[in-house]
Amino acid sequence: MNYSKMLLLVIGLLFSSLTIAEDGAPDEVAAIVRAAMARQHIPGLALLVARNGQTLRAEGFGLSNVELNVPVKPETVFQSGSVGKQFTATAVMMLVEEGKIGLDDPLTKYVPDGPTWWKQVTVRELLSHTAGFTEYPKDFDFRKDYTEAQMVKIVEAIPAAYPPGTSWSYSNIGYLTLGILIHRVTGEFYGDFLKERIFTPLGMSTTRIINEADIIPNRAAGYELIEGKIRNQTWVSPTANTTADGSLYFTILDLAKWDAALRTEKLLKKASLQQMWTIAVLKNGKPNSGHYGFGWFIESRDGLHIVEHEGQWQGFETQISRYVDSGLTVVVLTNLGSAEPQRIADRVAATYLSSKPAQ
Repeated sequence: MNYSKMLLLVIGLLFSSLTIAEDGAPDEVAAIVRAAMARQHIPGLALLVARNGQTLRAEGFGLSNVELNVPVKPETVFQSGSVGKQFTATAVMMLVEEGKIGLDDPLTKYVPDGPTWWKQVTVRELLSHTAGFTEYPKDFDFRKDYTEAQMVKIVEAIPAAYPPGTSWSYSNIGYLTLGILIHRVTGEFYGDFLKERIFTPLGMSTTRIINEADIIPNRAAGYELIEGKIRNQTWVSPTANTTADGSLYFTILDLAKWDAALRTEKLLKKASLQQMWTIAVLKNGKPNSGHYGFGWFIESRDGLHIVEHEGQWQGFETQISRYVDSGLTVVVLTNLGSAEPQRIADRVAATYLSSKPAQ
């Protein structure tokens, strides 16, 4: 039996009893997930379905570690990818509410030695990917450890892609810069700020900054699909795994707590949350082309208003989708870098949106 057939067989045989909540949802949910995993060659997947802050389903499918034959369970720890950006944005908005940061402050207020064009860049534009920032340079070495000062110099050397506030382009280095801004305003590493102000208060006990050296129970392995074969993720330096553009560990159980908190004012006032979930406008008054707020995409599919984000990093692909009008949230965490969790989330959501809410 070849490797691919063996993997599919393992996925097919793994049971769905790794569930901590019964939801009464249509039986096709598990079938949808397993079919997608087989089609996309996903080793392992964790699924959360919640409505109005109450968990309906928290379930593991497949393998968190192929080599050790370890099944995914609700407690399995995945990497966040860019789903982590919403936590960075929340931290910034906390500081905005406290008057320590202004959304229309120029970036040079916090990084005074930055290039001249940064005087036109605002915090608001960094949050919404409209600041003119681009991506990591092609010669950036993800296997090298950089100091924060060195990272700042690298970002400063990248020219503007367009005048700030006039266009939209997704920018990881923009959110890296927001993490540095949080550090300079609070005196704390942004990851420590997140732990102190978000993770600990919400009881998100497994959510933390990535650290591959630490012993972390239930940590999933990340995989890549290369020429049809599953391979282990590519190693990167600790620096590359601690930036504010999405370098977190979390579980679906912690994300259930996160989703529930977003339905309250535990972290931010409703007005601040609504600003994060509104498409940011450009200087010409038009909505940005990315449909991006602060740390979230705001979309409409099949007449549904969805606030969501996908993440991809180091052998993981993740998705959180919040269907605003119904109060439904679907989270799909996978340990394959080329997976398509948004499609899975949409199909799972459709089974709940077409049926009566669970009592």
